[in-house]
Amino acid sequence: MNALKLAEEIIGGRRLKRGDRELEELLTVDLTELCQAADKLRETYCEDKVDLCTIINGRSGRCSEDCKYCAQSAHSKTGCEEYAFLPEDVIVAACKANEREGVDRFSIVTSGRSLTGEEFKHALAAYRRMAEECKIDLCASHGFLTREQLHELHLAGVTSYHDNIETSRRFFPEICTTHTFDQKLETIRAAKEEGLCVCSGGIIGMGETWEDRIDMALTLAELGIESIPVNVLMPIKGTPLGEREILKDEEILRALAIFRMINPEANIRLAGGRSALSDNGAHSFACGVSATITGNMLTTSGSTIQQDKAMLRAMGRDVQPEWEKYSVRPACFEGGKNSAQQTSL
Repeated sequence: MNALKLAEEIIGGRRLKRGDRELEELLTVDLTELCQAADKLRETYCEDKVDLCTIINGRSGRCSEDCKYCAQSAHSKTGCEEYAFLPEDVIVAACKANEREGVDRFSIVTSGRSLTGEEFKHALAAYRRMAEECKIDLCASHGFLTREQLHELHLAGVTSYHDNIETSRRFFPEICTTHTFDQKLETIRAAKEEGLCVCSGGIIGMGETWEDRIDMALTLAELGIESIPVNVLMPIKGTPLGEREILKDEEILRALAIFRMINPEANIRLAGGRSALSDNGAHSFACGVSATITGNMLTTSGSTIQQDKAMLRAMGRDVQPEWEKYSVRPACFEGGKNSAQQTSL
């Protein structure tokens, strides 16, 4: 297999589909060649822009779901911090701090199956205030929301919604039994229909096969996902996956490159578990990665926002946030209208 030739075919309009023989060949082709091919696609579709996003844990712990990787599940005993939805002033202050650092997007992430009742109202108030007082793009990650809730978020100034599918359909029941793969897909489709940009990816290193990873990448392509975070499992004591070995660099880089080959136009986002890589992910940006989660409060990133930006600038990448380039506030902030300038987490 010639990976560079395949990249040229993809640039020419071809898209890898289920049953294509090249999907299996991606697992054995020379890694250096595969990364070069993936990076050619990154350069073609994303140019040198690196999309940077940050998150705040808006509600922590006591989650009813039994996801085996998660420290916040009530089914595990990890001693994680537990608190209800954060005060609005705390969230807005964090948003402004991240805006000053110059990232593209700020997201509130909450533990639990969904965000409802008074806490959802508090979230809406926080998003409205951030949309009014800040320029930074806003993302939300609140589990299984109704179409009405997604519409309310959009009206409040949210432009992206995050909901990982986590893994393949086949392997999903091995990771979670309290909700289904199809429930994930239903939420994603509802968010897309609302006009929100959807950020959805998963975790590698949970015991899945390479076929599962390819299946996950294909599912995301079929859904038309624009931002794909790839997390590397960092085993947490007290969870069912707490004793798993951390993946090696070569396996992580091959997975990232394959996700780019299958999703050439998406932002492939290096997410949680960056510290699993010996260089904290620097080499991944030559393997098709065009985005990353960063943040001074994100313990799994292993670096600060400014350290990440300095590293990327040294590689010749553009880290100026898109919102700094707006001469007029995008329509997506005005009453939840769709906008060609919507962005992804």
